[in-house]
Amino acid sequence: MAKVLSGAGLRGQVAGKTALSTVGVSGSGLTYRGYDVKDLANNCDFEEVAFLILKGHLPNQDELQQYKAKLKTMRGLPLALKEVLERIPADAHPMDVLRTGTSMLGNLEMEKDFAQQHEVTDRMLACFPSIICYWYRYSHDGVRIDVETDNDSIGAHFLQLLHDKAPSELHERVMHVSLILYAEHEFNASTFTARVCASTLSDMHSCITGAIGSLRGPLHGGANEAAMEMIEKFTSADDAEEGMMGMLARKEKIMGFGHAIYSESDPRNEIIKAWSEKLATEVGDKVLYPVSVRCEEVMKREKGLFCNADFFHASAYNFMGIPTKLFTPIFVMSRLTGWAAHVMEQRADNRIIRPSADYTGEDLRPVTPITER
Repeated sequence: MAKVLSGAGLRGQVAGKTALSTVGVSGSGLTYRGYDVKDLANNCDFEEVAFLILKGHLPNQDELQQYKAKLKTMRGLPLALKEVLERIPADAHPMDVLRTGTSMLGNLEMEKDFAQQHEVTDRMLACFPSIICYWYRYSHDGVRIDVETDNDSIGAHFLQLLHDKAPSELHERVMHVSLILYAEHEFNASTFTARVCASTLSDMHSCITGAIGSLRGPLHGGANEAAMEMIEKFTSADDAEEGMMGMLARKEKIMGFGHAIYSESDPRNEIIKAWSEKLATEVGDKVLYPVSVRCEEVMKREKGLFCNADFFHASAYNFMGIPTKLFTPIFVMSRLTGWAAHVMEQRADNRIIRPSADYTGEDLRPVTPITER
């Protein structure tokens, strides 16, 4: 009989040290290097937060301008990578596209020693929007886009590649906020994957490719996509309540609610919910945002569960014209910063991560000769 482990899934177990973030400890519930995520979302561009996470301090004006200018020069894609992206079919999972794109980039632009880790990370940060949008526009629209734009921000660069026009000031600001909220989150599954890979002294591209593979799983990434698929089926808030009650009665899994660490609320939800409301007002929405709010109310009333960061991201992204299948790749464009910073942290004080396991199989037994089986 299998033994039941008290720490199944390692939940509640301390697996290492980090100076990068705290979850459920101080401030509103999430901090990056000592700064509350709400404070950062209200006062910073995403590139400031990326700089903070990767380099350890918030940049001054000159540092920020230089960093943005540097990233702008690193958005182009090698011809060999474009050729690979063009061979990936339109029905491929976009996370698989990013996984393959990252791996191919690692072949073309190898991290030959750890002294290159910041340069390699900046390169991925700059070109991930180019990778996903080049594939999407080629496979879905049949066009080969120019992946270098004049936008100062990663979020605006992504939106322009996707829509063939510069985004509005509101849309660019929402992208800054969204990317900030997703940038780092302690020892989640994908981050831990990156650290395990880093602990073997593997290269940065392998660590990030592994993290993308973990995030691809529906129990980690993709909750915003699942939320969108659910809420777009409802025609009104009342319809949403009836539908949600039916789902609860059937004990169906409802994505976008509750969290493994937060017990009362996800501090990121309050922030993105407010921006979703602003976007709803801008586009004159009378359905999607009210449906989302009613779903939130039903889950709180019936199950005591709160929305996590993913739920109102769904409507926010939809209002900006972003296809649902690209929601999780946006997560990657942001969380790359946290993953890479954790890889750097692991490398700085490394010991290979090799836990033990409780064996639950058969006792020692002899091999029966094949003629007697």
